[in-house]
Amino acid sequence: MTAGRSCPLDYHLPADSFAGEPLFECQTLYVVGGLYGNRQALAALEKRLAAEPGARAVFNGDMHWFDVDPAVFAEIETRLQPHTLLRGNVETELARPDDSAAGCGCAYPDEVDDDTVQRSNQIHARLCDTAHQLSGMATRLAARPATALVSVAGKRIAITHGDESSLAGWHCARTALGDPARQQALQAWARQNRIDVLATSHTCAPAALAVPELAVINNGAAGMPNFNNGRYGLVSRIATRAHPSAVYRAELDGLVVEAIALNYQHDAFLQEFDRQWPAGSPAALSYRDRLLKGTDDAPAAAMLGGFSLGLTLCAMTALD
Repeated sequence: MTAGRSCPLDYHLPADSFAGEPLFECQTLYVVGGLYGNRQALAALEKRLAAEPGARAVFNGDMHWFDVDPAVFAEIETRLQPHTLLRGNVETELARPDDSAAGCGCAYPDEVDDDTVQRSNQIHARLCDTAHQLSGMATRLAARPATALVSVAGKRIAITHGDESSLAGWHCARTALGDPARQQALQAWARQNRIDVLATSHTCAPAALAVPELAVINNGAAGMPNFNNGRYGLVSRIATRAHPSAVYRAELDGLVVEAIALNYQHDAFLQEFDRQWPAGSPAALSYRDRLLKGTDDAPAAAMLGGFSLGLTLCAMTALD
């Protein structure tokens, strides 16, 4: 097993993971993947939820990553408790009593360079030290499920970290979702499991696809910039009514599936990041440029069919 690239056997999701009855019913659901220990992004999400009474949030993994300060890690855990929490690869590997040789558990594909993989393993090792300083934390993380099925206005929403088959799967990344054969396989899976929306994360790059009877939305990262037009995180919103600040959206039989900008206090987060990960550290080398400049991608790069830009972003584009 190559640390950071291989996928442990227990990452496999059983075929009946999304069978049975939903955990809860709501009219507005936020799915939050890749918070990455960003307290400021969590504060921005809390404000969004407060503005929509009755809205629910599911955190679908990798809530921790940059938060190697035990006090920051513990505070985030406390603030997460009112919400539905799933395991990502980060939490799964932090919860293991012994080293699984999976490293960070990211299961990186071949196109990710070896230096990036090695730095992720080093970040994971630091974060393990943090989690082990917090009494009972590993047990708490291990108890979280890998999947959730919820209902929004009677529609069945499947939520996991990677894809429908693996906790750290990459088959909901842009390249995979753009493949017609993959789209047909997803539609067949959705029909078999009576799924209307599949909400994922893991890849750090957002992707969104709507095909007949199914929408797939991967929010990329809630705790880091995702695009070239601003320093904001991204979360998925599934609701009966559209949100005015959606970056892009699709409508599916009365349901609106959207990517929502999470505008957090950038300067405060960057100061906290630099304190925990100074220049030359693994996280600084891998992520600081992205935190400062965003990525090279425009939001349209994430839209693989069936989604359209939100009105706010269309207006901004017209002004440009």
